[in-house]
Amino acid sequence: MDNVKTFSISKEDFLLDGEPFRILSGSVHYFRIPRAYWKDRLLKMKACGFNTVDIPVAWNCHQPDEETFDFTEQNDLEAFIELTAELGFYAIVRPGPYMGLDWEFGGFPWWFLKYDDLDVRCMNERYIGFVDRYFDELIPRLASHQITRGGNVILVQVENEYGSYGDDKEYMKYIADGIKNRGIEVPLFTADGTDDHMLLNGGVDGIYKAVKFGANGERHFEALKYFQPEGPLFCSEFWNGWYDEWEYKHYQRAPKDAAVAMSRTLKCGASLNTYMFCGGTNFGLMNGANCDYEYKSVTSSYDNDALLTESGAYTKKYKLMKELLSKYTAIPAEIEMEPEVQKVRYGKVQFTHFANLFDNLDVLSTPVRSKNPMPMEKYGQGYGLILYRKMINGPRDYMPLVINEVHDRAKIYVYNKFYANQNRNDDPSVVEVRVPEEGLDLSILVENMGRVSFGHKLRDPKGITENVRLGQTFVYNWDVYPLPLDDISEVNYTPAETFEYKEQPQFLKAQFIIEEDPCDTFIKLPELNKGFIFINGKPLSRYWEKGPQRSAYLPACWLQKGINEIAVLELDGYKTKKPYILLDKEPDLG
Repeated sequence: MDNVKTFSISKEDFLLDGEPFRILSGSVHYFRIPRAYWKDRLLKMKACGFNTVDIPVAWNCHQPDEETFDFTEQNDLEAFIELTAELGFYAIVRPGPYMGLDWEFGGFPWWFLKYDDLDVRCMNERYIGFVDRYFDELIPRLASHQITRGGNVILVQVENEYGSYGDDKEYMKYIADGIKNRGIEVPLFTADGTDDHMLLNGGVDGIYKAVKFGANGERHFEALKYFQPEGPLFCSEFWNGWYDEWEYKHYQRAPKDAAVAMSRTLKCGASLNTYMFCGGTNFGLMNGANCDYEYKSVTSSYDNDALLTESGAYTKKYKLMKELLSKYTAIPAEIEMEPEVQKVRYGKVQFTHFANLFDNLDVLSTPVRSKNPMPMEKYGQGYGLILYRKMINGPRDYMPLVINEVHDRAKIYVYNKFYANQNRNDDPSVVEVRVPEEGLDLSILVENMGRVSFGHKLRDPKGITENVRLGQTFVYNWDVYPLPLDDISEVNYTPAETFEYKEQPQFLKAQFIIEEDPCDTFIKLPELNKGFIFINGKPLSRYWEKGPQRSAYLPACWLQKGINEIAVLELDGYKTKKPYILLDKEPDLG
């Protein structure tokens, strides 16, 4: 690609060095795929017939706190772009600032929510200040990879699906100008659904519009032509699959149905980006959520019913799409692939050590005295759990314990024993308590299950977001314990034979030995209910017996030859006295 120096948009075509060019792209998320597997996924994409990689950028990966930028190791965006170029791909980059994509807070950093005066995705002074600082760091890194400078980046997107969110035209122009003024020379574009208000509000004068859909391409392109009579047709997200949400069924789209819809789109003469080409994982606690009428948390698995699975395995959909693309482009001859990482069943591993959460608060958290219970962001916390404790004076007869706007799942304890659950979608007045004369030791443990990633409830602080009342009486003066779960190394475990079980969350720990080079595997916890999984000290995944996901993908690169440690934090209590882990060869996504 070194000799290619121009990419432009004419009235009819994308032009690569002046010649018509059809974009055949696939979305690959560097932040959802272990870096060790980037090349494997991209080579499989090359062998399928795609010529371009769609690369969204997750702001919250690159600025984990207000003062720190990170473009290293897993977050080395430039290394990923360079790898796509090395393998012969062109690249489309989506720098945001908003990303969406069912990811935590749509890609925005959690620390935005420390500020009451910060409104996202509009000309809010504080927000725009953070965008400018971020773009100062990010955009020059992208500029050097443009096709005009010997790289492979041919298009850069402005924001994402803005027409579904707002109508601040000044904001959209500011973002577009900010991208161009920092050195982007290749064409910019916006991307929206095809409802009138989406195309009306999402566009920027003078900037090319792309659209998104999963079927009926002819109808969607006709809607686009009303707002953009000239220019090539481009479906910048062709939805060949969909993501899963906890407590709902696993989504599957018939491979033939997806292939037929993709074929109809290509027959329109359009360019296309398939979303997703390969599945990925919302590792750690980075899954997003949706909240229109009800709050729905996205699973840790982002398999997305894609052409490649979350673990990089081929699917029937891959085969059908490769056959389809062969009608429009030359499929590369035999490609030397990366050595395939094997999936292995390591078998059962017994938990051997246990610890009660409340017995370990002193090593996990430093309490803060707070007049009102506030969201975790106000205490400088981004993820995990937060515990609110209060000794309530008595006597008081039975009355509702009202936790206003709990985000997202509260477990209520009386004298450290489980009393009731209060979930975000529940009526906040359903739990009642009676306070005896000697008072009542009350604890409320709230789980952050993922920030909303799309829609009008995008501003989604976690914990208790308003107040707590007993009947009509506000409850003040709380001891608050932030529990981000980013370091559980100091938890004091007890051997199973001497452990005293209490009615509260427990840590469970086990070790297993790998005698040869590690392989991929899948963690299953058939006797546990809900919680978090940690591998060698790093948070890997959530789990919940309600499904649909009932396994957690554990890549070989998270393991080591020799001793490996698995820990879980079980929130709801286990089903037997001797719970175990199954390290299996096959996933279970429901």
